[in-house]
Amino acid sequence: MPSASFATALLSCVLTAPSGVAAADDPIVVGDRVQPIVDRHLIDSMDGVELRLAEPRDEGEVFRFDRPWEGAFCAYATVIRDGDRYLLFYRGLPESGKDGTSREVTCVATSTDGIRWTRPDLSVFEVDGTTVNNVILADAAPVTHNFSPFLDTRPDVPADERFKALGGSETSGLVAFVSPDGLAWRRWRDEPVLTDGMFDSQNVAFWSESEQCYVCYFRTWTGEGYSGIRTVSRATSPDFVHWSETVPMRFGGVPLEHLYTNQTHPYFRNPEIGVAIAARFMPGRQVVTETEAAELGVDPKYFKDCSDAVFMTTRGGDLYDRTFREGFLKPGLGLANWVSRANYPALGVVQTGPTEMSIYMNADYAQPTAHLRRYSLRLDGFASVHAGGDEGTWMTTPLVVEGDRLELNLATSAAGEIRVEVLDVDGTPIPGFSEGEAVPVIGNEIAKRVQWTGGSDLSALSGRPVRLRFHMRDADLFAFRVRGS
Repeated sequence: MPSASFATALLSCVLTAPSGVAAADDPIVVGDRVQPIVDRHLIDSMDGVELRLAEPRDEGEVFRFDRPWEGAFCAYATVIRDGDRYLLFYRGLPESGKDGTSREVTCVATSTDGIRWTRPDLSVFEVDGTTVNNVILADAAPVTHNFSPFLDTRPDVPADERFKALGGSETSGLVAFVSPDGLAWRRWRDEPVLTDGMFDSQNVAFWSESEQCYVCYFRTWTGEGYSGIRTVSRATSPDFVHWSETVPMRFGGVPLEHLYTNQTHPYFRNPEIGVAIAARFMPGRQVVTETEAAELGVDPKYFKDCSDAVFMTTRGGDLYDRTFREGFLKPGLGLANWVSRANYPALGVVQTGPTEMSIYMNADYAQPTAHLRRYSLRLDGFASVHAGGDEGTWMTTPLVVEGDRLELNLATSAAGEIRVEVLDVDGTPIPGFSEGEAVPVIGNEIAKRVQWTGGSDLSALSGRPVRLRFHMRDADLFAFRVRGS
């Protein structure tokens, strides 16, 4: 049982509202962080504009699971950027079988750019008769079934615990591991740290900066045992050892869908926003015939369902925002993309260029061609506010910003533009920042400074509740930010 001090910390972690979430009618403190358009959280009203979910660009295969200890059933991938290196973790499994078999191993690949990947020769575990491999964990079933690491961003975390991970099953509970570098791992506690769940999928955890505690999101079911609909629950912890009771996630009144993995994690450009690129599973929705499955070489148990990925957000607590109901990562051309458990996104969104970020997806599951694909997006470009050829407007909720200039991540046509006015909370234009004084912003840039006829300095408004109203024509706005010099 946790001590009284831990119990107090645990209760505080559960009850404390995230710093970026305001009570009703209170201004939202956004500070100087980038604010990507990912939902309606900062939107008060819209007229003549619409929210559009981005379409990630398929950049093709980046990693083939073709080693003897990998194979057709590699899954539950995680991509982490740690300084100048990128790490790819995934389950190696060459043959289908019961979850938690001894054949399951955890592997790692490394990259300097998130695009070209290599297997380091770790020579730690003997697998299939050789120690020349990239296996970081073996003979640890059922932990290796769904081992899921993260880079711990908690302040003052010990150097030998910079990486943490969870893995396990309903019978074992979730077991905690730690590592200084993501390559050499050790079991952190003899006993499982989290036992209140089914854990029959990837169990993702991270340090929540806004909530000041660790959070873990994992799959549960709406019915007893493994019945009903696959959904998501979460638990919290002040120390990664003592965890709260499981709380089912809510979806804002949107009908439940089967979510196989949730892949919830803090967005690297604004960790107060949790993005979730979740695998949406469609049981019994069969596209591939038995004959076609045989031609593809699909395992006979894995072609009578299909799946894709959806985009959700959370700002702490037990609520997901499903502003976008449509598919985010849709199955590609070819029947190989329409088998059961294909198109499962990896955990993690990472920056792979000055204006680009990448997500990854397991493709061709249960097939000889199983591999990982990369998809690129504009930096901050999960979604946008879009205006067509006629001018439209949208206005933020009351915000408290910090900084001296407003920057936009935008794309306009040659004829398009965005003009921004700054208003009091009651909607009155602030002199110097009215619509008539706004200089049109035109172009395609990640951080374009907004100007008014009197200049761009917003420092007099720093810390003051204001609203922003955007006048847009033939343009997309992906994010905005008030930042200091």
